[in-house]
Amino acid sequence: MKMPKHCVSHRDTLFLLLSPRLFSPVNEDLNIDNSLFAGVDLLIAVGSIIMVLGFLGCCGAVKESQCMLLLFFIGLLLILILQITAGILGAVYRSKIDVVVNQTLLETTKQLQSTEQQYQTFQMNFQKFEQENLCCGLMSGQQDWGTNFNTQALKACECSQSYEKTDFCVSFGRKYIYKKTCGTVIINYLKDHMIILMGIAFGLAVIEIVGLGFSMSLYCQISRK
Repeated sequence: MKMPKHCVSHRDTLFLLLSPRLFSPVNEDLNIDNSLFAGVDLLIAVGSIIMVLGFLGCCGAVKESQCMLLLFFIGLLLILILQITAGILGAVYRSKIDVVVNQTLLETTKQLQSTEQQYQTFQMNFQKFEQENLCCGLMSGQQDWGTNFNTQALKACECSQSYEKTDFCVSFGRKYIYKKTCGTVIINYLKDHMIILMGIAFGLAVIEIVGLGFSMSLYCQISRK
């Protein structure tokens, strides 16, 4: 049975949807350890190389070039190894997210409590983060803001009127504040996206194995002619 030439064309452009900035809403101001994103960086590099390999494999199939098909096979095999490594890195660092993030949040709490002008921009940005994610503080709720909690300009932890009497908020003094801490939101965000990355890495690894089989089959067919 003759193998269709177009079967060896392999373009994993889905990798271009992934980038280290995937976590930018969380990492930009909090300076979370970049080692958590090692798997993401590796997937980006893999995706770029695969686009070139896809072109090489397609040309090799159309022109029936054994040299191109062999290069495609070797390149795709190396990419498969890197991709599995990225998936393993994601699994390893997912278990360390709680420890790494909590250490970062502990240091960041000092910035929330500071009354120095250099931290005002961060405090305003974090207050917006609270409103967008319906959370309060980093690790200990309103206590993380210290004396800044009562600053009128910040409105730290304060629930919007539409959420005041819902399960998201609790009455505190003269206002309603969000019950959930932002640390929980950040950790869950990172863990959820790590699962997505691992799923894509291992899922596309299966497709790449099929691509390896097709390319080698076509290579063998050409060599028999």
